[in-house]
Amino acid sequence: MSLQDPIADLLTRVRNAQSAKHVDVSMPHSNLKVTICKVLEQEGYIDGYGVSGDGKQELTVQLRYHEGGPVIEEIRRVSRPGLRVYKGASELPKVRGGLGVAIVSTSSGVMTDREARRRRIGGEVLCTVF
Repeated sequence: MSLQDPIADLLTRVRNAQSAKHVDVSMPHSNLKVTICKVLEQEGYIDGYGVSGDGKQELTVQLRYHEGGPVIEEIRRVSRPGLRVYKGASELPKVRGGLGVAIVSTSSGVMTDREARRRRIGGEVLCTVF
């Protein structure tokens, strides 16, 4: 099976696992997915992640809950293969007035919108999380 948009697959698996109250979720590994999970962990949206397997590696994400509900209320793909969304540093979106984060792929790596604004670099807006 060919996967057309692996980032959307990651976001959908996380969204579906949280709605089903799973503790963790597994998916095929890619370096971009790992860097997105690293940002989500730094921002406190997930408990952790790990890569396992020898030949065909698998990424496992440990989901975070607060008072019985998922920490991630909304996770949405912005840029997609059919319509890429690039923004300059001053045009980066503020998710829910700064309460959420936008994950941006820049020339200096994957980071939050706040970090990209602070460094004054723009890039491709991958997704928003609230």
